[in-house]
Amino acid sequence: MRRPSRADYPDAVYLPSCLGTLFAPADGGSGVTAAVQALAERAGIRLRVPDTIAGLCCGTPWSSKGLPDGYRTMSDQVLAALVEATDGGAIPVVSDAASCTEGFERLVGAGGATIKVIDVVGYAATELLPRLTVTRKLNSLAVHPTCSSTRLGLNNSLAVLGAAIADEVVVPIDWQCCGFAGDRGLLHPELTASATRLEAAEVRERQFDAYASVNRTCEVGMSRATGATYRHILELLEAATR
Repeated sequence: MRRPSRADYPDAVYLPSCLGTLFAPADGGSGVTAAVQALAERAGIRLRVPDTIAGLCCGTPWSSKGLPDGYRTMSDQVLAALVEATDGGAIPVVSDAASCTEGFERLVGAGGATIKVIDVVGYAATELLPRLTVTRKLNSLAVHPTCSSTRLGLNNSLAVLGAAIADEVVVPIDWQCCGFAGDRGLLHPELTASATRLEAAEVRERQFDAYASVNRTCEVGMSRATGATYRHILELLEAATR
């Protein structure tokens, strides 16, 4: 039997966030999962999605609610799936929502696995963008970084992607946590309204060609606050490189 060579391996294991399932794409958008898969194919990057993806989660819904048994159960399932999918850590794991990437990174670290977890924004800036051609550029783009993108050090990569697809990229001076916090923005919309008041006022002062963030719940929160449609920046990159 022929031993598999490096050429038989995919370039990365892709974990689409369950947020993309729970929250439909913004009006007129494809959603980040479809965008990532289209970009990877266009760039000649091979992605592997675990067969058990429908039952996998970064565990944050359990850990944030103080449910250690549920978190431990999910952690065990995720670690087993990732060890198998990455061939024991031979290839990196990529997720497409900054908060979920942070959750997977924490879960893998706590489990002692030697698996590299990367957010799709960072992966796109280093692995996808150099293999793509921007065919239509926006005049202006408003960007909302997130708490997780800041903690993960993704904001520089976010700026790189923004500059690639728009002539003018604006991060509001008063940007801060949108306060959506998983389900808080659904159960207590007044929290998001208060947290985004200054940023939303700044964004509404002018019209932008597009509005972007890196987490579906944050996109929903900012869309509510500003009346504009926020999408994952990978959706905009996909449209710009067709």
